[in-house]
Parts: sequence; structure tokens; C-alpha cells
Amino acid sequence: TLLGRADCPYYAKAELLADYLQKNLPNFQIYKITQRPQVWEEWLKDLCDEKKWNHKNSPIIWRELLDRGGEGLLLGGYNEFLEYAQLYYGVTSSMTTELMETIAQENLEAHIEKELEEEARKDLVNPLQVWITSASVPACYNLIPILVSGEVFGMQTEMSINLFDNERAKEDLHLLRTETQDLVAPLLRGVSVCTSVEDAFRQAHVVIILDDSTDQEVHTLESCIQSRLPLCRLYGGLIEKNAHDSVRVIVGGKTFVNLKTVLLMRYAPNVAHNIIAVALGVEGQAKAMLARKLKTTPSNIKNVIVWGNISGNNYIDLRKARVYRYESAIWGPPNYSRPVLSLIFDRDWVNRQFVATLKKLTETGKQFGSILAAHSIATTLKYWFQGSPPGEIVSLGVLSEGQFGIPEGIVFSMPVKFENGTWVVLTDLKDIEISKKIITRMASDLIQEKLVALGDLISFQPYQS
Repeated sequence: TLLGRADCPYYAKAELLADYLQKNLPNFQIYKITQRPQVWEEWLKDLCDEKKWNHKNSPIIWRELLDRGGEGLLLGGYNEFLEYAQLYYGVTSSMTTELMETIAQENLEAHIEKELEEEARKDLVNPLQVWITSASVPACYNLIPILVSGEVFGMQTEMSINLFDNERAKEDLHLLRTETQDLVAPLLRGVSVCTSVEDAFRQAHVVIILDDSTDQEVHTLESCIQSRLPLCRLYGGLIEKNAHDSVRVIVGGKTFVNLKTVLLMRYAPNVAHNIIAVALGVEGQAKAMLARKLKTTPSNIKNVIVWGNISGNNYIDLRKARVYRYESAIWGPPNYSRPVLSLIFDRDWVNRQFVATLKKLTETGKQFGSILAAHSIATTLKYWFQGSPPGEIVSLGVLSEGQFGIPEGIVFSMPVKFENGTWVVLTDLKDIEISKKIITRMASDLIQEKLVALGDLISFQPYQS
């Protein structure tokens, strides 16, 4: 048996010598094991502890004494193996150093490729682990049928759904599990209920954060903001500890969506790049209002951009919005579109009623029901896994890195596109600059929310234009 570090030139030399012996000797058999350089030392130590051997370097070579019922006879490293081959078989190795290094590099590349193939095989066998928090809320009932339909993660992706909530919701969770199983969905491998905090998010590939109800009684805006911190700190720590390294976390709902997202990032720093906030609900409300005004269907309207606080002070940008399949004197093929603002002649409606109505919907949460919440989350997940429609702008709450002059360190809704399993902020869009005054108005509240939640600011002062 030859065991070595995948990039070790002496393992490569021992391997070729062993291959030669196996080819030319009828009863000589070899078994090879390689391991990545990063874990080699720990792996070797565990092996030597188990077999009570003393060996420090790569490779380590031993004889299996299977015919005698023994555990193995340690030969040593490369030098000992070379001496063994010369003594018993009269065979030696004349491999050059350059060739040793070349083969060692090929071994490392082959080892990595084998690991990737193994991971791909596991993914085919192991279902996608989807965790839903606050799973007893109505939005979850509307979300599950969409998730198991195959539209979100793909028609070949099997999944297990894990329903997570507090102990008081246990009975509701078991009823929901039974209903979900009754769907007899082909892609659904299992449904589990979890009310134990320690077990939450184990091996999670996807975590969906729904609106939660806090047990803490709140009397002021500040105490309401601060009440979000304990749960986000708990969830962030559990995701960091229990979830899969590549977990994707999506935050939905109608209250403090940006704040909850940035707090989760704070307490789950290793996966912060994979935590996003859903803005498609607000975008959908805006498209529906425009569609009613234009007497068309909301799905015909594209590229409405939601800037800022998804569940608070935001700005609905129509400068890139276009309407497709619009019945008018001018008609074109399905891919023909026209600017929305060129078709709405009532600018007073756009600047006043449209803005005021959407602001009221955001502040009160009116019309943002469980169906809209579920659909917005499912659509965002679909784009994340399968890509957004080519050329289409999607609104998404992400951590600002200073794009568009937005202050860094806050979660801010901005235009993106999804591709190759990730998202990209569309900083190259033309003519979408936002005035400093508008950015300050939106960012001020988000900065204050974060400071109040962390206890660095006592009083929240809404921005006054």
C-alpha cells in the first residue's frame, strides 16, 4: 500500500516503481491512496496513531499481511521502498527530478478532479437540504408547493424540506409536514420538523428566513428594531456552525428586511456573500399598479428598479422600465417593447399617486400577503439557481460596497442580474445615476436602524428631507 501527499515527487517516484513491479511480477499487487497537501499531516498522524507506527513524511509504504491475518508491516518511506525493491527483486528507479515533479503535479490535478467527481456523485444521491424558518406562518404554506414543483431548483433536483419554528408551533408543523407529504411530489425526498435550536440548519444548502413573530413586547420604534437582534444573532451563529459551506440564505418578509439581512451577515461572516434580501414583492406591487394604469398585465412590464430600504424608505425607478406586447397604434413582435414613461402621459399620477400609494403599501404591509411573499422568494431563488432572464433587470437587497455612491456596510436594494449561480450588480447601466439627496434619504434610515439594533445609537430620527 502506497499512501502519499498528492503533490509529493517522492510519492510519484514510488508509484511508478510499484507500477513496474505489479506489471512484471505475477503476485505483486499495489493499492494507492493520495490526499490533499492541506490535510496530509493530520491524516498521516491519525493513521500512525491507529497502527502504532512512527513515520513523519510522504510517502508512507507498508505490506498488508492478509494471508497471515496481520494488520500490516511498515516498510517506511521512498528510500526504504527502493531498498526493498532492490534487495528482493533487483529493481531500482532512475527517474529524473524533473520527471518526478511533473508526475507529482499531474497526481495533484488528478486527485482534485477525482474529488470533484465524487462531490458531483454525492449531489446526485443526496437531496438539496432546504430549511424554512418561522415555518408555521401562512407564507410557508404557499411557498412549499412552488418549491417542490421543480420550477425553482430544476426538474432534476431532489430536495428535503426542513420546517423550523419554536416549540409552541410544533403541532402546526406536524400538520404542515403531513400536508406536504400528501402532495406526493416526485422531487420531494423527505419533510422533517425541527424545534430544537441546536439542530437547526444542519447541512442546509438553502435557508429561507420568513417574517418572525417576536416574544418580546415592544413599545417604541427603537425597541422594535432592537428586538430583531437576538434572533438574527442566533440564526447567524447556527448557520455558521451547522449549515453547508456553500449555503444560500434568502431573507423575505415585510418588516425590517434590510436590517435582518445585514445582522445575519454580521453573525455569519463566512457566508455573508451568500445572504440576500428579496425585493421582488415591492417590484411586483409597482408593476401591478403600472399595469392597471396602462390596461395591460403586470408580466408585460419589465425592468422596474427598487432602490433602498425594501420594507421602508425606498425609491421606485421607472427610467429603465419597459412594456411588452402593449396594444396600441404601434405594434411589434414579442420582443418589441416601449418605455413605460413614454406611454403614461399623466405625469402627476406618476409623481404623486403612484409614489404615495406604494409608500403606504410599504409602510403598512397592506396587500403584501402570504401569496406575494412566497412567490417573490421562489422567483428570486429560481433566478439564483437558474439565472435571470437575459437582458432583464432584477431588484435585490445586497451589501453595499460603495456602488452608485451608496454608503458601504448597509444592505441596499439595487439592480442586479443572476448568472452562473451568483448575482452581479449592474453598475454599467447607463442613465441611472441617483442624486446624492435621494441616496442620503434612503441610506440614513438604514444606517440608523443598524446602529440602534447594535446599541450604538439610542434614538432613531427619521430622515427629514
